[in-house]
Amino acid sequence: MPAGTDVVKAALWMTGAIASFTSMAVAGRAVSHQLDTFEIMSYRSLVGVIIVVLVLFLRGKLAEVRLRKLRLHLVRNVCHFAGQNLWFFAITVIPLAQVFALEFTSPLWVVLLSPLVLGERLTPIRVLSAVIGFIGILIVARPSPESVDIGQLAAALAAVGFAGAILTTRKLTRTENVASVLFFLTTMQAAMGLICAGIDGDIALPSAQTAPWLVLIGAAGLLAHFCLTTALSLAPATVVVPIDFTRLPLIAVIGMLFYNEPLDLFVLLGALVIFGGNYLNIWSETRD
Repeated sequence: MPAGTDVVKAALWMTGAIASFTSMAVAGRAVSHQLDTFEIMSYRSLVGVIIVVLVLFLRGKLAEVRLRKLRLHLVRNVCHFAGQNLWFFAITVIPLAQVFALEFTSPLWVVLLSPLVLGERLTPIRVLSAVIGFIGILIVARPSPESVDIGQLAAALAAVGFAGAILTTRKLTRTENVASVLFFLTTMQAAMGLICAGIDGDIALPSAQTAPWLVLIGAAGLLAHFCLTTALSLAPATVVVPIDFTRLPLIAVIGMLFYNEPLDLFVLLGALVIFGGNYLNIWSETRD
């Protein structure tokens, strides 16, 4: 068991992660009226490149960036790039609480895909947790044959993309250092964003109104994952994940206050079911 001080520290780091994820969603909406998702990703990643290179340079770690495993880096970043673009699209067309609820299914996709990607065993508990999570998705989305909500589909597919990024990150970190992962995360996705944004021959430049939001998106994206990783290094997932889940009611309140989005009890109920599936899997993996 972690010491009490470590749990407190983990909670403080998770506060930073929750604030970062939430601010990224708000900022993404703020710029979506002037920039498409590819342009947002381009500028997000360019801000990330500046931050990562500067930090690695100041810490003397630029030399640790390795050119090995470029193919696996590419697969990881294609997964994350696709997931992040779908996520930015989803936050503009459906309530923020729905996006966050469906995003929480990402660990369940990791459970289902890990036997194919990592060769891990699919245990009965893992299958049960995935089934519970799928029930939660149905409660959140409440799909019907008459209506297919493109925003919900985008958010659900974003979770699959994030799961692919998580799985390939696990493979990369077996042999590669953090400096390499962060460097190629930002540089490859900046290139992907510029290519996709420039296909139509028109890349919108940031305005005085959008530039601060884009800086916030880039910084918050890196900070969120740094805070989450640090929290997990201080306390087990059974402590960290419930704290992370609090960003769902927070974003639901923000959606209600600033965007006139109704508080949907089915979304909150479905999210609790998804959380239950995630927590069951975490508990089974960490118990003695």
